[in-house]
Amino acid sequence: MLAAEPAKPVKKEPAPKRGRPAKPAAEKAPAKRGRPAAKPASGTAKTAAGNGKKSRAARKTPVRIIPLGGLHEVGKNITVYECGQDAFLVDCGMGFPDADMLGVDLVIPDFTYLEKNADKIRGIVITHGHEDHIGSIPYLLRKINVPIYGTKLAIGLIEGKLKEHGLLGKADLRVITPKQTVKMGCMSVEFIRVNHSIPDSVGVAIHTPAGVIVYTGDFKVDFSPIEGDIIDLARFAELGSKGVLCLLSDSTNAERPGSTMSESKVGQSFNTLFNRAEGKRIIVATFSSNIHRIQQIADNAMKYGRKVAVSGRSMINVVGKAMELGYLKVPDGLFIDIDAINRYPADKIVLITTGSQGEPLSALSRMASSDHRKVSVTPNDFIIISATPIPGNEKHVTRVVNDLLKLGAEVIYEKMYEVHVSGHACQDELKLILSLTKPKFFIPVHGEYKHLVAHAHLAQSVGIPPSNILIGDIGQVIQVDNVEMKVIGNVEAGGVFVDGLGVGDVGSIVIRDRKRLAQDGLIIIVATIEKETGACMAGPDIVSRGFVYVRESEELMEEARLLVKKALNQCLDSGIRDWTTMKNSIKDALSSFIYRKTKRSPMILPIMMEI
Repeated sequence: MLAAEPAKPVKKEPAPKRGRPAKPAAEKAPAKRGRPAAKPASGTAKTAAGNGKKSRAARKTPVRIIPLGGLHEVGKNITVYECGQDAFLVDCGMGFPDADMLGVDLVIPDFTYLEKNADKIRGIVITHGHEDHIGSIPYLLRKINVPIYGTKLAIGLIEGKLKEHGLLGKADLRVITPKQTVKMGCMSVEFIRVNHSIPDSVGVAIHTPAGVIVYTGDFKVDFSPIEGDIIDLARFAELGSKGVLCLLSDSTNAERPGSTMSESKVGQSFNTLFNRAEGKRIIVATFSSNIHRIQQIADNAMKYGRKVAVSGRSMINVVGKAMELGYLKVPDGLFIDIDAINRYPADKIVLITTGSQGEPLSALSRMASSDHRKVSVTPNDFIIISATPIPGNEKHVTRVVNDLLKLGAEVIYEKMYEVHVSGHACQDELKLILSLTKPKFFIPVHGEYKHLVAHAHLAQSVGIPPSNILIGDIGQVIQVDNVEMKVIGNVEAGGVFVDGLGVGDVGSIVIRDRKRLAQDGLIIIVATIEKETGACMAGPDIVSRGFVYVRESEELMEEARLLVKKALNQCLDSGIRDWTTMKNSIKDALSSFIYRKTKRSPMILPIMMEI
């Protein structure tokens, strides 16, 4: 473990100019782009600020919180914390593409603001090893190389990711432990243990000149965790008793009442189901990063005398790293290579696989479509999908379940048994953290807009004034000091598409063209023009892809060809030799004709050659 960077002196803010006393925060107009729950309450600001010169003396150096992702979405978490000339990042995650982002592999944050302010950035703090918190690190390190701080498992997973990208040699990775503090210029970051669906998860307390800012990270309260200690509620309470300026808290399950079940409950369900699956091969699909779940599957496999194999690239990588670092505790010989599963009776095998969300290229999806090279699903398979579909993935999961059932397998999915629990806190746990930390200001994070609103209502229910709650948006600069919290501007932010090896070369125009090609297809017109006379020497020929099956629409295509020829001749007879004008004339004539005949609008691409 490397030593943290030495503290830098706090840069003093220039003294305010003399003149009229500053207005209390209550009298200032609320920021246009922010989404505070209500207008600022006059009492809070006046109590802290006083009036006249006392107001100025009471103000402390402000901190700027700039979310570049993770708001109004689940995923792509990254937030910048700035104070004076110092800044650092908390998390650097990726998002998965929506169904309408055709061909896009990943969505990463826009790093423009970070590149412009690279000299300020003192490091990156990682709360845990999920892809939505570490997935964009390789793309950022190509632009900015700063120290990365994380727990042992998170750093281990980052190492594997950087190795794939050929960046491990230049990375400065620093392992931290809960209760440790590292300096980030004029700020310092304290790591606090939390429970989540991956081991070694932490929240952070950011000690700044303006006060303490607490970010919970992804968390839940689990009093019987599979590995490690329970969430450090005592430290959250201690910070609250001393005064927390602002709390940023996980909003994923803010709509769900009660508390999230313990992960150990899933182990009890596995025991029941493994007993029921006597005589059959067991296949369990779950998230590759849920090491606690994998541990419980392995424990039950050992109890029932079964060997364990894993399928799926991410599952193999994570299981290997977890075993290497000691987070997955299994006896020698329990895990076998997937190539060896046919050497054992079916009722002596448990196969752990990816694909719990029905991803089209995942191992479980390939099994369901009989396209997996090493596993063929039969009526002798007992399949457990140990996950709840992420919103938007329901159709994919249903398709996979239907295909598995058609192959004769018995499938346990969704709420048939308690085979999945969330890694995120529900309402009672969220209110507990709010009550323990007693923050002056509150910003709900990590969730869609409806989740943020629900969390804001919970904050009000425990006594936080609506005026002190702000529902932000990515790219906003949220400034907070001991007097007020407000939006003071915006920076460039959003999503950048990764498609294959291309980063950012696919934008809205390309996606629009892909949608049009997917919906209505493509028509290509090819014609050859003699340079001297302007006569049409060959064509026009029409090629169709994804529009109609040409052999069954010969009459339509011939009419289209004659129409294009007529439009081309009219241009030539009029003395038009400008390629753009000729192409537009052809496209206008053909698109009207095609729409009139078919009510479709295929993309039309004229190609003119001159000889």
